[in-house]
Amino acid sequence: MIKIGIIDDEILARKVLEDYCAKIDNFELVLSTGNPLEFVNFTQQNEVDLIFLDIEMPELNGMEILRSMINPPKVILTTAYSEYALESYNYGVVDYLLKPVKIERFLKAINKVSASKITQTKKNRGSEELQIKHDGMPVNISFKSILYIQSFGNYLKIFTDSRMYLISETLTNITTLLPENFQRTHKSYISNLDRVTKATRTYLLIENNQVPVSATYKVIVFKKLEVLAKL
Repeated sequence: MIKIGIIDDEILARKVLEDYCAKIDNFELVLSTGNPLEFVNFTQQNEVDLIFLDIEMPELNGMEILRSMINPPKVILTTAYSEYALESYNYGVVDYLLKPVKIERFLKAINKVSASKITQTKKNRGSEELQIKHDGMPVNISFKSILYIQSFGNYLKIFTDSRMYLISETLTNITTLLPENFQRTHKSYISNLDRVTKATRTYLLIENNQVPVSATYKVIVFKKLEVLAKL
């Protein structure tokens, strides 16, 4: 699922986008607000993969939000004004929608997001390595060497046998690039179940590291561990 946020101080504009998003099967609307500060606070504790961001808003406008974020999610700007279009692309904006937003233009914009995600997935499918960018350089990490992955603000920490990598990515996106033996065990963790040496009700032991298991994921984690033990 792609976690969606809508930030627009116009109630009717938000309602239009909410209705459009509800028609997309793999979209999960996690935040719809007219308060930019609410969005900033929300992203401190929650993952958002794609935001529809209005530019002209009180307190903080859309461009100020983009400039303030170290690692913003994918962004589709929505506005009645076109003068910010050129600057917006400096922040990795996927598309720029002029209001009133028509459904055909909305679909074209989200197809750009889907195409980007599919391309990234295909690069890793069939490989025995995870392809990432670390410090701006491409790095291949063997799946077998990965112990677990931890969400860290707008970044991920990938813990391996030899070192830790800090990358700009979300748990939701990286899940699509991992093989079956990797499982979300907590809202902030993904574990390599092949590397588990001990399992309790609240954590997995992986190379002397205690990785938490939350109630949400407990059933599927232990079912997968049982299957892996029989292989």
